Amino acid sequence: MSSKVILKAEDLDGYLTEKDQEYLSTLDKLYDEAMESFKVISNGGFSSTIASEEKKIISLYNEMGQVMQDVCKEVPGLKVFSFETQEESHAEASRVIAKLRDVKTGHQEFLYYTQRAFEMLFKLAYTTNHSDNKNYLVVKTPVTSPVQNYSVHKIPDIDFKIENTVMCVLLRGALLPSMIMSKEIEEYSSHGYVTPFALFKIKRDDSKKESNMEYVLDLDKSYFNLEDLQGKDLIFADPMNATGGSLVTVVKYLLNNGVKPRSIKIFNVISALKGSLRVVRALENCTCYTLWMDPVLNSKAYIMPGLGDAGDRLNGCDTEDAPRNILQLIADYGSNVADLYRSQLRKIEQTVLDK
Repeated sequence: MSSKVILKAEDLDGYLTEKDQEYLSTLDKLYDEAMESFKVISNGGFSSTIASEEKKIISLYNEMGQVMQDVCKEVPGLKVFSFETQEESHAEASRVIAKLRDVKTGHQEFLYYTQRAFEMLFKLAYTTNHSDNKNYLVVKTPVTSPVQNYSVHKIPDIDFKIENTVMCVLLRGALLPSMIMSKEIEEYSSHGYVTPFALFKIKRDDSKKESNMEYVLDLDKSYFNLEDLQGKDLIFADPMNATGGSLVTVVKYLLNNGVKPRSIKIFNVISALKGSLRVVRALENCTCYTLWMDPVLNSKAYIMPGLGDAGDRLNGCDTEDAPRNILQLIADYGSNVADLYRSQLRKIEQTVLDK
């Protein structure tokens, strides 16, 4: 029996509606116009010419943003930070995304802004309802004179939302984001709940184009127990969602093997509209939360304008002849990350070593 599960691009496109395709076609045309201006700006020239092209880009991006807002209004499963939150929060999201996109942003800065992004996404999904009851944290402080001091802090009572969750990790770029989300859950849980982890080794065939892409789930190099996922709230945290193919491949495999999750939540820093639509069309009881939505994919299925390979920018590059296994990848995070996410690392190591 094969240990590989493969999903093809044509299977994904079957989930999109005719109206979805119309929206995507509109965005493709608008982005093609923007790329003409990109060419002019990148070639340099008179400042007046560049300023004129920049105005065109701003207008086109505003138009594309409106199209994406219209789609999200029609599709309840799509939650975009700037479409869902108060306007005063939008600048923060825009600044974080700008730093992540910037080619000058180095590894440590990229990690910092990734952490900020997932903290914002967590709040969007779990703490925006202020009618929730409150929990109280009583914290022992370093002040001991004249007696030991304690402080009291109120946090939202969201235990019922977070203490049935499992982090489902689409290795390898998703490993650190999943740890960040798990840490947020631990911090907001009144019981210090640390999520279990399910680790899925999946990759797409980057020798192919977006139109004939294949997504390959390697069961031999994955670490999970189907019983541990039954009736759970499955969380997928990944910096990017381009096509949605990897996520749909994993979830469809679980469903076909009898797993019935209570809910599915996807958290992405940047997602392409096409990938998000595919996911919510393909999977029931699924919600996609994204900090920023990008309009199109190129022929190689990379998000445009995107931010490059988020996995490499978080983890560094592997060599083709010596790719790191998961324990080596964790070791390479170093002591700072290990100290911050020690509970999460312990759970991941148990998952891997107990297989």
